[in-house]
Amino acid sequence: MSTPLTGLARRLVNDNVLTEEKARSALAGARQESVPLVSFLVSKNMAPGRDVARVVAEEFGDPLLDLSAFNPELMTKDLVDHKLITKHRVLPLFRRGSRLFVAASDPTNLQALEDIRFNTGLNIETLVVEDDKLGQWIDAVVTEAEGGAFKDLDENLDDIDIGGGEADAKQEDASAGSDDAPIVRFVNKLLLDAIKLGASDLHFEPYEKTYRVRFRQDGILREVAKPPAGSAGKIAARLKVMSQLDISERRVPQDGRIKLKISKTRGIDFRVNTCPTLFGEKIVLRILDAESAKMGIDALGYEDWQKKLYMDALEKPQGMILVTGPTGSGKTVSLYTGVNILNTPERNISTAEDPVEINLEGVNQVNVNTKTGMDFSAALKAFLRQDPDVILVGEIRDLETASIAVKAAQTGHLVLSTLHTNSAPETLTRLRNMGIPSFNIATSVILIIAQRLARRLCEHCKEAVDVPPKSLLELGFTEEDIATGFTVYGPKGCEKCNNGYKGRLGVYEVVKITDGIARIIMEEGNSIQIADQCRKEGFNDLTRSGLLKVMQGVTSLEEINRVTSGH
Repeated sequence: MSTPLTGLARRLVNDNVLTEEKARSALAGARQESVPLVSFLVSKNMAPGRDVARVVAEEFGDPLLDLSAFNPELMTKDLVDHKLITKHRVLPLFRRGSRLFVAASDPTNLQALEDIRFNTGLNIETLVVEDDKLGQWIDAVVTEAEGGAFKDLDENLDDIDIGGGEADAKQEDASAGSDDAPIVRFVNKLLLDAIKLGASDLHFEPYEKTYRVRFRQDGILREVAKPPAGSAGKIAARLKVMSQLDISERRVPQDGRIKLKISKTRGIDFRVNTCPTLFGEKIVLRILDAESAKMGIDALGYEDWQKKLYMDALEKPQGMILVTGPTGSGKTVSLYTGVNILNTPERNISTAEDPVEINLEGVNQVNVNTKTGMDFSAALKAFLRQDPDVILVGEIRDLETASIAVKAAQTGHLVLSTLHTNSAPETLTRLRNMGIPSFNIATSVILIIAQRLARRLCEHCKEAVDVPPKSLLELGFTEEDIATGFTVYGPKGCEKCNNGYKGRLGVYEVVKITDGIARIIMEEGNSIQIADQCRKEGFNDLTRSGLLKVMQGVTSLEEINRVTSGH
């Protein structure tokens, strides 16, 4: 007979946040990893952080605080050593006389509270907060305490800690002599600037008489530097040394990786690709931020009903979820957000990618390498002999991969993958054109997400735009939309944004394969017929989803027209 649950675990079960089976599994996992139960639950996505925090506050009688509503300017800084904050996972917020109010996700950590009381000489009052938000705030505070995310590095650009090719880089620098020191500093500064500005890609481009460096920010490329054309070879050599590539090989493309440690608590990976051009090697770096997969589904921009469709599909024991869209539309983040939700000790998850962009603890990730014969289909065949529950295929490119993925989805596995199509209906016809029988498509695919990334209007400077009702109707808004009296906003531009925009948000077409849609698939209907059925069943296409974002005031009409034109 199993021991009755006690304390917080019992309360979580009684409040229907966890089942008893999940509670016991979480207790065992937390003990095994030597972490608090609250942190284990949230990090493994076994329960929403908000629900756990609510139950913790009620169980221990402490006030509940939403950190997203707290003004960081009110925070008491430098009162507690940041090493103590990191060690105990608690965060001093503000002081009132002899009382210090401290944010914690686990008030049972009495040692932490006692250590802070001893170090400050103040009485400690605990405020319960969500564990994932607490972690983000601690990272930010610790980074600032260490001199800012980039302050020290800006002052000493030669001392950046480069993982992977570090030994080779130092050897190359020593042999290159002092003449190349400016190149080292220049490249290091560009990498840091790209991270600070939130860029997704860096382009190093040699031409006959010029050389330019561009960053892609919020999906738009802009020029940031024009070093002398004669420095092209040295810049390319420096980047190739950092990413452990062959600096003597300039005739064929090469792929590498740079790991940049920007503080004691934060590192950034860059995926590097070189390509020979007429006047030298063009090198593109993609910034890979593992934190993007841990933002949570609420941060991606789904409408509530679209989010529910995705979450419901993730709970299915078998079937295929497809995410579609052009390169750079956020498909990887959408997929990994789903994988992160599914990543619990009870599931065996395997992924095949080209290449692996985001490393996730607890997920078995395979780099596809066609030179060695490890392509997507070979990886899938291997996975199916490894007792999988969830399989992620980076991209379905050919009939063999598609066939294996479909069979896996029909035989008790949840399969997640991507296709390069423009909309959900086109995805279904694309699979049929690849050679997958219509019946297999209708019985295996359970959800399709087509997506784009639109730039988000800057909250500090966005301004209202007067658009006549007739024009709104022509753009796709309905009479009912106009009757709500929504305001259309446009970009203005200020020192806090990039031409009126700051950040991006997802625009989604989420389609569940219903009986009506499945019938059209089996009757070999075309994408237009499937799209008509999707509209009848209430699934918004990309254009309609974009117009909803305009009505919510988070992006502009021009931006939605740019990213959804023709859809």
